[in-house]
Amino acid sequence: MARPRPLTNITSARSNPPEYQSLTPRTPHSRSGRAEEGYTEFELQQLNENDDDYGDPGQQQAVPLLSSSASDTFPTRGYRSRGDDHEPRSDWDKRDKGQLQSTVLSRLPLAMGSLLGIFLLFLIYLSYNRPEKLQKYLGILPANQTNLTAPVSAHQNTTKGQDSHLVISYANYTTFPLRPVEYLAECGKLNKGYMSHGKYWEPHDMGVMDVVHPKGEEHDGVCTSTITYMLGGEVGLLADLALLAQAAALSRERNRTFLIDDTYWNRGKWTDHFLDVRDTQPGPEPGCKAPPPEGSASKNLWLVLDWQDFLLCRHWVINSRTAKFHLGHGYEAYEDPYAHNLNRLKPQFKFAEDSFLNTIRPNRENSRLIQKARSELASVASPNGASFDSYIAVHLRRGDREPSFFKGKYVPAENFVQAVTDAWSRLNPDKSPENLSIYVASDSPAAQREVTDLTASRYTTFSLFQSADPELQALASPVEYIQKEFNQLETTARIRATQGMIVDFALLSGLWATDDDPLPQATICTISSNVCTMAAVGLGWDDAFGTVGAMGHIDDDHKRWVEIDQRGAIVPVWAPFELF
Repeated sequence: MARPRPLTNITSARSNPPEYQSLTPRTPHSRSGRAEEGYTEFELQQLNENDDDYGDPGQQQAVPLLSSSASDTFPTRGYRSRGDDHEPRSDWDKRDKGQLQSTVLSRLPLAMGSLLGIFLLFLIYLSYNRPEKLQKYLGILPANQTNLTAPVSAHQNTTKGQDSHLVISYANYTTFPLRPVEYLAECGKLNKGYMSHGKYWEPHDMGVMDVVHPKGEEHDGVCTSTITYMLGGEVGLLADLALLAQAAALSRERNRTFLIDDTYWNRGKWTDHFLDVRDTQPGPEPGCKAPPPEGSASKNLWLVLDWQDFLLCRHWVINSRTAKFHLGHGYEAYEDPYAHNLNRLKPQFKFAEDSFLNTIRPNRENSRLIQKARSELASVASPNGASFDSYIAVHLRRGDREPSFFKGKYVPAENFVQAVTDAWSRLNPDKSPENLSIYVASDSPAAQREVTDLTASRYTTFSLFQSADPELQALASPVEYIQKEFNQLETTARIRATQGMIVDFALLSGLWATDDDPLPQATICTISSNVCTMAAVGLGWDDAFGTVGAMGHIDDDHKRWVEIDQRGAIVPVWAPFELF
């Protein structure tokens, strides 16, 4: 038996015989597979050139490692291998659905935050425009709600149908009327937070806040409605009078009874210096009773309200500390809205002027002192009895009022003297400077001496310090005025100093003069003092500022109110009052 031939091809590699042709499996990465994907002519040429690299039969497989693309088991991974008619939307739908879910989940916090922000904005809008509704929904009581069940008097009380949250109570106080700082504290409680800016006399949307009034109060002879100015002694005399003048004007405009409370005034009583305002401005109900400031039956009658609650509340109290709530931004309603600069303040200037001419009038004793000072000034300026009708008035404020614009502790006396001579030359071009007469008012004896030393040799100078009348000389200020130290003086000294200020102010401004009295032709002063601003009121609008143009600029050629601190650098050049 013949021996079988041994196997010569025992590997999977191709043998050398040339009759065997190398087969390349058609995979997605083979040349045949890539043909379906599409080759360029250059790529095909490159592949043909590389065919020789696989010419070694040892590197070729006898059996394909991968299935043929023509078989049914070949995996269809490339989109080309699936055929041109195959629609791949099912895979894309799954992918889009997943992406959509992921996007929704990632943006859900942003959407929730946006909705929450919109809700919070709605709550803010509701709190500004309908706070009572918001409080009702949330069950929150207003901060100023009081317990109306607590008895305050033997009379039955009424709030005239008001809600309880509109009632103001001073039940925590035992001394009435309250002091100015206590009114300030209460005013701050009622005006904290957002305050809407409606018209000045427009009541608040939540209603008008008021105190509890006893029933039958109208039948007890108490004034129906009042405005009371409280003199607290915490500011200077003219600072108080400037605010008081505006309050008196509001009383006239709203037909209310105007009252003055001097319980805590450090200058004596109002009638120690001025006529009773119940006589000079009797109001719509002459002889009516003021709301009592003390006692359990009426201790809640004294109130301080937001300026928008002013229209319907019955009794209003203003003092130098609370005036910023009444005469602040909302009081701009009493400016001329169609005017510019200084002209906008003309209505408030008129308010002050009417009050100083009609309501704030010195009593008989002070009128006598004013007349004595004017008579002595005329005799000094014209010793031979010649006609004397005008002079230049100068006010030097020292003490605790430093200049607001001038660089230095005080404006030098030389600046005042120079302003006096300039004003005289401008207003009297045909008169000799030797005819100039000067009235000097100051809280500082040293400042008065400085001016006198600069002018005595050439001009006629007069002041209370130089008066030959001991009664007038006693009215001169012994020391510079410092508000915090004023209370350290004896009561009689404070009253006397107040009388001296009233006399000085009358001669500085020309107020309360008779037809034959000499009047100031011009007044030189600094804006940091309220004496200066109110002196313009005494001169009158046209004389003080000259012919004010349409743009509200002061007439420098004809003005008689000469301010030498700011010198017109800040506009408007005048203010009707100062807020503290």
